[in-house]
Amino acid sequence: CTSITPWLSFISFSSTGAIFEENAVRDDDIFQLAISDLSLNDDILQSEKITHSVKRIEANNPFQAVQEACELMNQGILALVTSTGCAAANALQSLTDAMHIPHLFIQRNGKGSPRTACHLNPSPDGESYTLAARPPVRLNDVMLTLVTELRWQKFIVFYDADYDIRGLQTFLDQASRQGLDVSLQRVDHNVSKVFTNLFHTMRTEELNRYRDTLRRAMLLMSPRGAQVFIHQAVETNLASKDSHWVYANEEVSDTEIMELVHSSLGRMTIIRQIFPLWRDTNIRCMRNNHRISSLLCDPQEGYLQSLEASNLYLYDSVLMLANAFYSKLEDRKWHSMASLNCMRKSTKPWNGGWSMLDTIQKRRITGLTGMMDFRAEGSNSHVQFEILGTSYSETFGKDVKRLATWDSIRGLNGSLKESRIENGMQGITVKVVTLLEEPFVMVAENILGQPKRYKGFSIDVLDALARLLGFKYEIYQVADGKYGSPTFNGSWNGMIGELISKRADMALSAITITPERESVVDFSKRYLDYSVGILMRKSEDKINIFSLLAPFDLAVWACIAAAIPVVGVMIFILRRVQSVRAQNPPAGHQVASVSTSLQSAIWIVYGAFVQQGGDSILGSVALRIVMGSWWLFTLIVCSSYTANLAAYLTVSRMDNAVRTFQDLSKQMDLAYGTVRDSAVYEYFRVKGTNALEQDSTFAELWRIINKNNGHENSVSSPSEGIRKVSTGMASCRAESQIIATV
Repeated sequence: CTSITPWLSFISFSSTGAIFEENAVRDDDIFQLAISDLSLNDDILQSEKITHSVKRIEANNPFQAVQEACELMNQGILALVTSTGCAAANALQSLTDAMHIPHLFIQRNGKGSPRTACHLNPSPDGESYTLAARPPVRLNDVMLTLVTELRWQKFIVFYDADYDIRGLQTFLDQASRQGLDVSLQRVDHNVSKVFTNLFHTMRTEELNRYRDTLRRAMLLMSPRGAQVFIHQAVETNLASKDSHWVYANEEVSDTEIMELVHSSLGRMTIIRQIFPLWRDTNIRCMRNNHRISSLLCDPQEGYLQSLEASNLYLYDSVLMLANAFYSKLEDRKWHSMASLNCMRKSTKPWNGGWSMLDTIQKRRITGLTGMMDFRAEGSNSHVQFEILGTSYSETFGKDVKRLATWDSIRGLNGSLKESRIENGMQGITVKVVTLLEEPFVMVAENILGQPKRYKGFSIDVLDALARLLGFKYEIYQVADGKYGSPTFNGSWNGMIGELISKRADMALSAITITPERESVVDFSKRYLDYSVGILMRKSEDKINIFSLLAPFDLAVWACIAAAIPVVGVMIFILRRVQSVRAQNPPAGHQVASVSTSLQSAIWIVYGAFVQQGGDSILGSVALRIVMGSWWLFTLIVCSSYTANLAAYLTVSRMDNAVRTFQDLSKQMDLAYGTVRDSAVYEYFRVKGTNALEQDSTFAELWRIINKNNGHENSVSSPSEGIRKVSTGMASCRAESQIIATV
């Protein structure tokens, strides 16, 4: 006994080093609490105590982390516990591998965004002394399982500026192999600016397609950032009641979940990490014969719920080290601490490091985070998630329940599939209001004395729904023949008004989904999308026998016609002079005879003009100068005529120049309008009467469309617009969407 006493007294001064970042206030408190709990209880180390030394560093400062670790090693430590970011962890891993000091690393994520994996450097000799107390990031596995269960084929992933997008690489690769269409969009800190830019950069049809994309979305953001993002999406009418958003984050509290759910419109699914608690308080407060402080284990205290996941893993890491120290004491294989100097190249690593590391890896404890061991490649692999979801009920968006759980061993436990309506509408008669528009809703051939029958694409969809859900329907046409728009007193007309007043249960037609309409009624998913187009009567080809004269103006033709006789007279005069000289030639010279008539001179000029030649002209220099100038003139005129004629014939075969709204507003030849009280009509009204609109195009368009309150140019139905176009008036194509339900 006397020989063992000095050894035990030496062990009482065993030290554990700890390095925390300055912004992690709770880490220091939890570490001190864990050391205090172990020191006040004799369950593990009995009469022996653990001394400790804590160093604090700046966030993301690996150089300072190495300096502080070297100082701790110089004092003498048995193990190092750190709670830092990835940059400091990489630097500390290289140091602890070189010095053979066991290093328990807890990854921190202080900004609230989802955690991404730290890629630590491989050890040169294959012996890594760094153990990851916090399990590897498994959010990608849970999200992929969830997407597979929900059978999503196309969705968008929003991530905030603080999230490391490299953490999604594995998820994107696996999703690509499964043929999933995944889009990514970064969300800046100024969320309001993000949505403002969308409305400034996207046209109406692009926004409609973007709203379709938003129906299936994943949010990888901090709880606060996600709440602001959802609120802005709802305020700008980009979120709809049939949307389904998934929020994934390891650390999100119950209060934050309720705030997210209350902010959303559609279905909300939340993925978060959980730590199973035992029901029996007496058992829950015991971990491997070690009594945990009631401040942490008792839910009534509320202290445990206020801690971050890194705090809980830090507490369990100290408990793991205490069990390893106890195992070394029990086996009497203790190694004395060595004072290590990192700065000396001649410093040898700690000879007891590998034995201590091996003891830690062989231990298994049950702490605040559940099971902890490091048998799986030097990391704690035990992790469990719960998947929460909102339910469709009278208190929609407020009921949250656990749908399933996921753990690293068994995978998904539960079902995430949406419950289908089976017999909820069996035997019910639904009143359906409609508006005729080919080919969606048309009147079928009716037998005399029989009720009016309808046919069309939308009617086929309605019949299929009736067979599937077991309901019957009564269909009637809206009295005012309008789709639905707000009136001056705040009420709605058309089919939307029928739905709001509950005279109809469902509206069926080619109706456009707009934010204003969606704020008062619910729409089905769009299955056909049209952008706004301009319908014009096809131009008629007119045959004009005088089209060959079109390249030149009448004045040009008159000048050319006058130039021919003038030049002919000049040539006639010059040839007469030449003829007089020919009668008295110089001695020894013979002059050829030439015709001197005016008719012959004009014929020569005309032949040169049409490039057909004529009688040869021999004679004086003056005559040759005049003819050379005339030939040059005819060459220029003929070349210009040929080029202008080709351009004129090409332009005459082109379509009408009206291709955009700007072209339509600038021309005065065509009258134009649209369907009154339609989505396009309201769009032009809002844009044309907006005083802040800098472009005057829509103001001019609305002036023409709304002429005489829309009764002069606009029409009451698309069919009337087509008839009016065929008789000479242009009309904008009206509604683009098909079916609207309540």
